[in-house]
Amino acid sequence: MIKKIIIVIVVAVIGYFGYGFMTHRSHSPLTSAEGNLGELSVSVDYCQPSKKGRLIFGEESEDALVPNGQYWRLGANDATEITFNKDVNFAGKNVAAGRYRFYAVPDATQWELSLNSQIGEFGFFEPDYTLDVVKVNVPVQSNSEELELFTMTFDSDSTGLQLNMAWDQTLVSVPISQQ
Repeated sequence: MIKKIIIVIVVAVIGYFGYGFMTHRSHSPLTSAEGNLGELSVSVDYCQPSKKGRLIFGEESEDALVPNGQYWRLGANDATEITFNKDVNFAGKNVAAGRYRFYAVPDATQWELSLNSQIGEFGFFEPDYTLDVVKVNVPVQSNSEELELFTMTFDSDSTGLQLNMAWDQTLVSVPISQQ
């Protein structure tokens, strides 16, 4: 009898955690953003988390979901990846065409954004920083509307593309142009 009870408990626990694992993408679904300008095409694949009433950006002591000064995968679940079909100028730095892991170290006034050659990884684990291809600092702007979902979009003008990353009331924009 005790053996049957233990088996039922083990099956229930495995089922509970298995269900959570299998449905984790529904909480932060995989999505993408694409920007095109002339022959230049840039795409970003990321998992889109929700705010759900939490403090998003701030200090670790305030229980911020994304603490200042710490690695953030620019989304949830898998590592965010960005692809350039042409050589680009990424916020003032030259980057060869290709696919890169894309992550940030946010701060209240600026984000350090990095492109890294280590791709296909789960985003929870920090990258091998020796494989960083480029690091840039971009200013943080205030967003007039509060966004529930972390969202990446592209705008374009005569100088190139602008990759916009917005969540809560924070907006960060990165200029990208063809070399």
